[in-house]
Amino acid sequence: MAYDFTALPDRRRPDAVKWDVKAGELPMWVADMDFPCAPEIREALERRVDHGVFGYSDVPRAWNKAYASWWKSRHGLDMDPDGLIFTTGVIPAVSTAVRRFTAPAEKVVLLTPVYNIFYNSTLNNGRTVLECPLKNEDGAYAIDFDRLESALSDPQASLLIFCNPHNPVGRLWTKEELAEVGRLCKKHGVTVLSDEIHCDIARPGMAYVPFASVNATCRDISVTCIAPTKCFNLAGLQTAAVYVPEPFLRHKMRRALNTDEVAEPNAFAVDAAVAAFTKGGAWLDEMNETVYKNRDLAEKLISEGAPYLKVTRGDATYLMWIDCAAVTKDSRGFCDDLRKKTGLILSNGAQYGRTGETFVRLNLATSEENVRDGVSRLISFANALYKGSQPQQEE
Repeated sequence: MAYDFTALPDRRRPDAVKWDVKAGELPMWVADMDFPCAPEIREALERRVDHGVFGYSDVPRAWNKAYASWWKSRHGLDMDPDGLIFTTGVIPAVSTAVRRFTAPAEKVVLLTPVYNIFYNSTLNNGRTVLECPLKNEDGAYAIDFDRLESALSDPQASLLIFCNPHNPVGRLWTKEELAEVGRLCKKHGVTVLSDEIHCDIARPGMAYVPFASVNATCRDISVTCIAPTKCFNLAGLQTAAVYVPEPFLRHKMRRALNTDEVAEPNAFAVDAAVAAFTKGGAWLDEMNETVYKNRDLAEKLISEGAPYLKVTRGDATYLMWIDCAAVTKDSRGFCDDLRKKTGLILSNGAQYGRTGETFVRLNLATSEENVRDGVSRLISFANALYKGSQPQQEE
């Protein structure tokens, strides 16, 4: 490999959300990599620092072109550069879309289990969550289209927040699935907000399908949130985009983002994004290889050491979704006790919706050493519970 994904920096510091932990604790929860970002991006930021002036910044045409070129070459989407709008983050854009495309007390449809902040963006803005559970058949997740149509047909439902690829279950939705989502949403007058921030993190040889690329229907009813922040580990730089091909929706979204004051870059946001999407391809490919080696290792260790823990098949994101129903019905309590007794910190599945109550989410974007250590702690803790839950044979 041309890049080193083994020598990780020490991130234990009080201002690091993930690593502000006690000695001996191992955080494998929040979707934040432990890998340093690509050297090509660091070099671009160093040049910006060397300039020495950090006044107000605008968005140059090079930013639009970098996004459009990346999505064309990597994902086959012929993106109109004029359809892109800068924003400081995907979540600010999601909250803006909730306020712009729904009225107070209207319903926002979520395919659950799903990223917990979608709930916050909905409820904090005075809207109602309408959960539409995914089907889970032996660890394989799929959309229940009958249930989805029932949710979308609710007269109060006006927005679907869609996760493509899906966090936390790691599904890469097919073109056919996306087309059916688009068809149903258009039929019932529902706008689609597609969060595609994890799109570049996928098993080598596999790729996601952009929602807006599927057909004219999907293109014209959607607002897509994209960013280099998740796949290149740049979340702290507050740099993202929304892609809105349809001019009427684009005008609404542009005005809403400006009204919310989340449409202007800081001094480093543009340089980082341009460097990522013009020079970061080789680093990204090696990062994905590293993550999916870690995933295969974790699956093997769990299968051998605690086969009653059911790992969901995942071909996207660096997050592993694990069903712990054999040892708990309360993932919150499970994760609390896991941390107290072993120091391992995982995300509890209950925060992703009612169907996640027996699950945990584990972050694999770290060293092989940490993966082995973390999975060992999980297996040891779960085995103690499993042994205690089994009927004891009489001697």
